[in-house]
Amino acid sequence: MGLRLEKIIALQRNPANTRNLCILAHVDHGKTTLADCLVASNGIISSRLAGKLRYLDSREDEQIRGITMKSSAISLHYSNGDQEYLLNLIDSPGHVDFSSEVSTAVRLCDGAIVVVDAVEGVCPQTQVVLRQAWLENIRPVLVINKIDRLIMELKLTSQEAYGHLQKILEQVNAVTGALFTSKVLEERAEKDEEKENETPSGDQVYDWSAGLEEADDSQLYFSPDQGNVVFASAIDGWGFSIQQFAHIYSQRMGIKAEVLLKTLWGDFYLNAKAKKIMKGAQAKGKKQLFVQLVLDNIWSLYDAVVIRRDKEKVEKVVTSLGVKVMARDSRHSDPKVLLSAICSQWLPVSQAVLLMVCEKLPSPLDMMAERVEKLMSVGARRFDLLPEQTQGLKRAFLQCSSEENAPVIIFVSKMFAVDTKALPQNRQRPLTQEEIAQRRELARQRHAGRMAADQTAAESHTDLAQSRSTPQDGQPAGLSGAKMESLTLKDSKEEEEQKETFIAFARIYSGVVKKGQRVFVLGPKYDPARGLNMLPEGCSAADCAPEVPHLSCCSVESLYLLMGRELEELEEVPAGNVLGIGGLEECVLKSATLSTSPACPPFTPLNFEATPIVRVAIEPKHPSEMPKLVRGMRLLNQADPCAEVLIQETGEHVLVTAGEVHLQRCLDDLQDRFAKIDISASKPIIPFRETVVRPPKVDMVNEEMGKQQKVAIIHQVKEEASQGRSSDTLHVDPSGLITLTTPNRLATVSVRAMPLPQEVTRLLESNTELIRTLEQANMSLREGKSLDISLRTLEAIAGLKAELESLLQGRKWRNAVERIWAFGPRRYGPNILLNNVEGYQRPSVWQCLDRRDKADETGAQSTAIRDFDNSVVSGFQLATLSGPMCEEPLMGVCFSVERWDIQSSGLPQHQDSLEEDPVSPEVLTDRKVEGSSKTSLQEEGMPAGLTQARHRPEAASADCYGPVSGQLIAAMKEACRHAFQAQPQRLMAAMYTCEIMATAEVLGRVYGVLGKREGRVLQEDMKEGTDVFSIKAVLPVAESFGFADEIRKRTSGLASPQLIFSHWEVISSDPYWVPTTEEEYLHFGEKADSANQALKYMNAVRRRKGLYVEEKIVEHAEKQRTLSKNK
Repeated sequence: MGLRLEKIIALQRNPANTRNLCILAHVDHGKTTLADCLVASNGIISSRLAGKLRYLDSREDEQIRGITMKSSAISLHYSNGDQEYLLNLIDSPGHVDFSSEVSTAVRLCDGAIVVVDAVEGVCPQTQVVLRQAWLENIRPVLVINKIDRLIMELKLTSQEAYGHLQKILEQVNAVTGALFTSKVLEERAEKDEEKENETPSGDQVYDWSAGLEEADDSQLYFSPDQGNVVFASAIDGWGFSIQQFAHIYSQRMGIKAEVLLKTLWGDFYLNAKAKKIMKGAQAKGKKQLFVQLVLDNIWSLYDAVVIRRDKEKVEKVVTSLGVKVMARDSRHSDPKVLLSAICSQWLPVSQAVLLMVCEKLPSPLDMMAERVEKLMSVGARRFDLLPEQTQGLKRAFLQCSSEENAPVIIFVSKMFAVDTKALPQNRQRPLTQEEIAQRRELARQRHAGRMAADQTAAESHTDLAQSRSTPQDGQPAGLSGAKMESLTLKDSKEEEEQKETFIAFARIYSGVVKKGQRVFVLGPKYDPARGLNMLPEGCSAADCAPEVPHLSCCSVESLYLLMGRELEELEEVPAGNVLGIGGLEECVLKSATLSTSPACPPFTPLNFEATPIVRVAIEPKHPSEMPKLVRGMRLLNQADPCAEVLIQETGEHVLVTAGEVHLQRCLDDLQDRFAKIDISASKPIIPFRETVVRPPKVDMVNEEMGKQQKVAIIHQVKEEASQGRSSDTLHVDPSGLITLTTPNRLATVSVRAMPLPQEVTRLLESNTELIRTLEQANMSLREGKSLDISLRTLEAIAGLKAELESLLQGRKWRNAVERIWAFGPRRYGPNILLNNVEGYQRPSVWQCLDRRDKADETGAQSTAIRDFDNSVVSGFQLATLSGPMCEEPLMGVCFSVERWDIQSSGLPQHQDSLEEDPVSPEVLTDRKVEGSSKTSLQEEGMPAGLTQARHRPEAASADCYGPVSGQLIAAMKEACRHAFQAQPQRLMAAMYTCEIMATAEVLGRVYGVLGKREGRVLQEDMKEGTDVFSIKAVLPVAESFGFADEIRKRTSGLASPQLIFSHWEVISSDPYWVPTTEEEYLHFGEKADSANQALKYMNAVRRRKGLYVEEKIVEHAEKQRTLSKNK
């Protein structure tokens, strides 16, 4: 290992021959087996164990489940002729729950090996990883794996297999082509916009294909003749690229290797008589060159060794190939052993893949300028708007220089936990003879000392027994003290041993990082322009100034070379390498940018494909261990890039994960590694949303609704609403307008709830970040601060406004966008509060767009109404955060405030008389002030009135309800809730898209499981050339627990689903529905006790939250007896 380590350290200094690459694929397509073959080529594991050992799956649960769960890296060395290469290989998971790990791996690499199963072809996760590679601008190469399955399972002929492989290549290229096209068209649209802005012209005819024809896509596609495709069977240890066969046959047939390279893949055949390669094999019914020269040989080898076990033929093959097979391999009962012994010498997969990687994937020096700009322009800032010094760092990136004066730039993509014992400095090394002798001598001395101490203790004990009066207590006391000390030392040692150490998984882009060096840690919101202004010139991390926001300093305590399951300590690491950094756990949570230059911007955040959706509440079995659980959850949050840990308002500790497998892994980690206590997890907390819909046209038996019934429903709502409230403060209009008065009768609000169009809800949901920025801008404007938003963000806000205007069309939405008062919940959710109050002009939420502070025109008014304005907004925020059905957030609801009156309680000079005489409501209604009145606000918020009320206990009822702002918040919240209940209410469920690959014979069972769980099949396609169906369905998250296991059980493991969170969908049934018409009574019976899915979900949530659930409980149930006795 020592020699290998020295070699790797030497190779790290040559970035031109370094390759940083990751292996990407769908789950079970053979990434880890391929990685095993590459690791075996370096002699780290035996080539016999490659594929069985799964060396990079170092966790126990990974080995048990047989899937990778976390990305792990290893450095390999490869020689090609006189060139020596260093390969930093990262193996990544393929399961959809762990796609966040793929994001962390992809960011650190320059290239990727995309593995595709020859039978299954392009699967959903293959498309996802290709998109992730595309978004990060890294170059992929293709390995078509498991070709042995075409021979052994599908039993295809070599000719059929060729057609099948062609189709797979087309599928992969179609995915890449689609990504490329969308990018070109986007750029084209941007350019056209710029041109339009420069030269406003008349009608323009768009030719969309023009940009595509000019764009260069020659390097984009996978094609064997370009050398970026390898055909392999990693489990049998063989793999080849066309180059290898071109080289072999050019010597045998005397045809130039270049010609063979171009013709080995494609519609070419060999004319034996003329000894020429001709075109048009398919038309003439001839065998293609690839089939004749390549596939036929592999097929005949499998036929001889595995299928027929023909010993004579095997001997011929072995001698003709010139490979040596050991006697024990040829005598082995499993023919696959002999096969891999032959193949791994004839066509070693590691040779083919590593050669392709070194030739086709870029080195750190070849980093594209476009990728650098993309990494450096975080958020809405454009690269050309960054400070000069920051733009200067682009040069350092592209040079990838390891000189002393080059700025150090490192990106940490994730933190991973390692057992402290596994660190190289704590690893036990073998002892030398002298050390063994020294230890023996020490042990002897210690033993002799202990014997002497025991003797003196015994003597002092007898002396004590003889003379109790003389205090000779010193020695034993001292001894017990020493024992105590040793005990405490032991405890602290155990504590120390238990500790998990966090190591940062990172890549260095520029400079040389040394052990003990101090660097800046740049938070995701750090602004280099501001940092450079605040820091003195030439400031380094050693004299760190702490007052800069989102900038901190830390020192690099240790550097590690990542070697799969092991770590090797390094003194320094030059640019262009992947490394592990110790000692950052205090200053880096999940990912960060480290640099010695404050001009460096934080990198763009990672693109996570999976959204965490599955929540569980966690508590310790023994309440006394709560602090350990809190510490454990903090560590878990740091160690997992996708898991989220929150404490809810109820005080529950909630863990949010991406799916069931991910959840199980997090719980195991928490219990066994981080908290080390027994924990109990609740059933998954399933999120719902509440919404309103348009009144349905037909009832539950598809009869058209008559007028009487609509009236009956509204009466019913009205009765329900007025039961809980006194009818004089609440008024329900038949049209659904709710008017509510505050308890002190001083303010009245009228609110109506309306459903938002679906497109608007989707738009608001996808733009939460933008709305949050907009809200921050409005707050700073209200406070009179200067506004600092980039031009790009303003364009995006203007685009959002325009899109909303185009979607909110029609009479009832006229000017609605201008009248938006607030978004909610939390000021950026998918619900809207509209200002429909007559005569109340308040600043628009879009005021930052025109950049004019409207304080000049409406200054007096806006300042006068601010307190109450905020109260109304706060009431709306509270109402949208927890709806009336089961306290879940609302979605897609628009609350329109149609009237908002504040009734003046008289002028200050009449204060005493007003307070002494109880005021009748009639008097108050005479003094009503429409809209929002300045005097009333001063009245109510006036400290004088309040202090008088405090002095005089017989004060009027206006004060006994507390401040008016609070009453208004409560009134607004209640009004919104009642307005919501006056409309037809529905629950919305979170939905997964579910992709299932299944063979034809188990298709019916798959449909059965989906149907039982409220799933809905959207489409099914048969994969050409196989009997595999690809089914796409949607499934409620609430029904998804145990879904994967059930499908595997019912189909005997032949179908495996992939679940990805997709969208929210309205559950069509009304949870409050009761039969009202005669037809419904006939159809559903009086009780209508057939299961109402929405009601089931709603009651489950209410029960979990401890809310009232209306249930019929049977108290005295008697067993029914039949009169005739059973004989």
